[in-house]
Amino acid sequence: MAVEKSWRDKALQLSTLPLLVVFGTFFLVPLVMTAVLSFQGTQYYRLVWNWDLQIWSDVFSQRHYWSIMLRTLGMACVATFLCVAFALPVAYALVNRLQDWADHITLLIVFAFLTDAVLKTFGWVLFLDRTGVLNGVLEALGMGKAATDILFTPYATMIGMVYNLLPYTIFTIALSMARLDRDLVLAAYDAGASRWRALREVTLPLAMPGIVAGGVLVFVLSLGVFLEPKVMGGGTSPMAAELIRQSFETRVNWPLGAALTLVVIVIGAISLAAFGGLALRASRKRGTQA
Repeated sequence: MAVEKSWRDKALQLSTLPLLVVFGTFFLVPLVMTAVLSFQGTQYYRLVWNWDLQIWSDVFSQRHYWSIMLRTLGMACVATFLCVAFALPVAYALVNRLQDWADHITLLIVFAFLTDAVLKTFGWVLFLDRTGVLNGVLEALGMGKAATDILFTPYATMIGMVYNLLPYTIFTIALSMARLDRDLVLAAYDAGASRWRALREVTLPLAMPGIVAGGVLVFVLSLGVFLEPKVMGGGTSPMAAELIRQSFETRVNWPLGAALTLVVIVIGAISLAAFGGLALRASRKRGTQA
């Protein structure tokens, strides 16, 4: 018989103490320090402890900052959608159609995932360059010299983001699908459901936790991407991470960088809360219909 545990249990409280210490030391303390820093100022490229709202006034009054934040949010949403869309058929094939090759394909994906991000990103630069592999192939096919000019555009940035973040959704969705009860799918077939209907009404709803987890993970990581817009995008369409880097390094304005960091954190938290609320409402609606 299972024993129900309560947070009033001293042993349970002590077991969570190491996690609370780690969480407080490596998240809450830096977050508080960042918040304190955002209320300071600078003078002659030096930090001045004057405790005012000038930095926050600049952040909310400068349209340039918010245009970059909105661009970052939009790119993150698009990258999340594309990663989930590409990962779904790959994960489904690994679990249900390519069982004999699943280990080999997974090993290749892991190898690509663990390869240094700088090397992969510059590899895409060589591939997408005007004199690179892609244009060389298109020229050989008779499409003319430099048929594409994708590099140093937001499209190139999106390619790099999807490529580097796609494994997160593949693995989370594949793990979720691998844990499904196969008998439920077979029961749907016995009831006369087609493969597409069984996929749409049985497999995908049951795999939704993995889909949501993968999408949330990609979305959060997309808000902080730096290498792809800097290298593949050429800095023509900077995102939030590049703006924060410039504030800390180029402009030597640490309070501004701290304030922009907090803005990104708040935007991410609000977006995740809204997404979580919609997912919870959809789950309750499915439960009511069932």
